[in-house]
Amino acid sequence: MDKAEFDRFADAYYDQHRENVAVTGESPEYFAEYKIRQLRQIVAREQVGVSRICDFGSRDRQFHSVLPKILSGCGADIVQTSRSAASRWANSVTPATATTVLIEDSRIPCEAGAFDVAFSACVFHHIPHEEHVTWLKELHRITRAGGLIAIFEHNPLNPLTVHAVNTCPFDENAKLIFARSLAKRLSAAGWASPRIQYNLFFPRGLAGLRPLEAGLGWLPLGAQYVAFARKA
Repeated sequence: MDKAEFDRFADAYYDQHRENVAVTGESPEYFAEYKIRQLRQIVAREQVGVSRICDFGSRDRQFHSVLPKILSGCGADIVQTSRSAASRWANSVTPATATTVLIEDSRIPCEAGAFDVAFSACVFHHIPHEEHVTWLKELHRITRAGGLIAIFEHNPLNPLTVHAVNTCPFDENAKLIFARSLAKRLSAAGWASPRIQYNLFFPRGLAGLRPLEAGLGWLPLGAQYVAFARKA
């Protein structure tokens, strides 16, 4: 999503997001916390020491508060990057543990190896697919050796997800990404052994079944997925 497109929706982003996910019975905050809790589980499972996180393409106010709240045990400093106007929120909603930098061109204005974890939540489907490897290489550059990348995206194999995206105003130019395609692009950008974990299988009405999700990550029917890999 370029700056002009983002600006058309920025002020109404939360309300539109809330309306779009209402069918699930959950709020935008639920989905933000879900992703960050999954990120924390992956970091712990992969035994990655975390002191600095890059939140690539940050545009959602929920993540500004959720990231440090859930990852506070890591003592992590967070740098949020944006290709759009999201930086205008920095002074009012970004917590003290985070800073925001604005991407102007095709380079992230951060030093090589500066981060332990590169994180992105539902951003890449707004970026032209032919640019994915370029940005994944940039995230590889700014991540330290042994560090981790985790990219959350909508699952185009889930019909409810496809319907939600097709009826969402700020997704009008979005192009969903198949998990296998994203994994191949991670490899092409230099990331080692990409893996896929599907998630968000049950709406609130079936919340009692959510404990089963931990064992369903292999099943390509979840509403979203996370693609993660390490930097060798």
